[in-house]
Amino acid sequence: MILSIKVNNFLVFGGQAEMSLVADMRIKKFYSNVHAEGAFSILKSACIYGGNNVGKTCMLRAIAAIKAVLSDADCDIPVNIFTRSDICTLGVSFTHGGGAYSYEFSYDCSEEGGAPRGFVYERFASLSADKYGNISEREIFVRDVSREKYFFEGEKELSSLLGLVSSSNILIYTVSARKYPAVAGCREILTSFARSVEVVDMNNIPIDKTISVLKNNLAMRERTVELIKLADLDIDDYIYSDAVARPASFRPQENALVNSDCPEDMYRLTSIHRGKAVRSLTFDSTGTKKMVAIASYIIEALTDGKILVVDEIDSSLHFKLTRAIVSLFNNELNACAQLIFTVHDVTLLDCRRLFRKDQIWFASKEEGEVKLYSLASFTAGRDNVRSDSDIMERYKSGALGALPEPDLIAVLLGRGDDEEET
Repeated sequence: MILSIKVNNFLVFGGQAEMSLVADMRIKKFYSNVHAEGAFSILKSACIYGGNNVGKTCMLRAIAAIKAVLSDADCDIPVNIFTRSDICTLGVSFTHGGGAYSYEFSYDCSEEGGAPRGFVYERFASLSADKYGNISEREIFVRDVSREKYFFEGEKELSSLLGLVSSSNILIYTVSARKYPAVAGCREILTSFARSVEVVDMNNIPIDKTISVLKNNLAMRERTVELIKLADLDIDDYIYSDAVARPASFRPQENALVNSDCPEDMYRLTSIHRGKAVRSLTFDSTGTKKMVAIASYIIEALTDGKILVVDEIDSSLHFKLTRAIVSLFNNELNACAQLIFTVHDVTLLDCRRLFRKDQIWFASKEEGEVKLYSLASFTAGRDNVRSDSDIMERYKSGALGALPEPDLIAVLLGRGDDEEET
């Protein structure tokens, strides 16, 4: 599970921003929303609110970029265009196999000899926490090109060689894991964490995973179909049928389906409505198709203890359905799956029945600077914000910030002035 995400000079973030998923145990509410792992108390879910273009999606893109780097996959690491620095820094703290770790890297996109300077800094550390929640770190390796600091715990020979390692990739892929078993151990931890993360965009969510589950995974298929049926979509059953042929001409409304890796398979998705079998892609609404697509991700996360990161989770879904999805992750029966998402639906701003204060985050932009902060930073004494407050009304009133104030009437007023002048 993720303990925290840090970004610096990444996309809209000019300075450093951090989103923590370590539970504030001074909040005496909804203990089922917290997973205890060793000395760490971790939030099972967290959401980010805010206006458009203020950094919500950018924080999720940071998670996706970290996953890609740790997976040795192609990725883009864009710096903030309004700063003078060419260096972007991303970091994540997480739990794995009973331990806790922190990994951070800096990427320099300035060119040297016609190519980016690449990864100029890395640091991997083991974390421990005492009974009071104080966290201490033990460095496992450091590769700092600018300061010429090179260290690998217990590996004197390797430490002396790190200055010669290429900056085109991170250390676990540029140093031989076969020759240095300690590197192999670090690679296993970091790549296992990367595999546990799934990042999806509800505005362009592929249905391919659900198709694969319906075709090949009997155990997961039953749970996925059950979730689709229980989503109150007027569906009695949902199947993949070989008997359904592709129509002569048909173009799905959704781009994610147009660009599917399974174009032939997706036409065979069949939903059963009151005993009638229909081709899902032509009969079902966009919201239903999105629920079908995300259902397999949800079941996989809950079954395998994965981290599901969803951009705009409420896109095309009824607010009660979105709330039900969040409740699945907050439930005490969820052992260690985690949900991190962006959202606009203010009905989820509920600290009376759904969230703890530390699970709700806001992103706002003031004079070009992006700020990321938690509802837990608002106190009862200073701000009159309590766990039993009507958070939705406080947010709508502007008391919590991160609330856009569009003045669209100016468009009409401007048009009227133009017409008078002509």
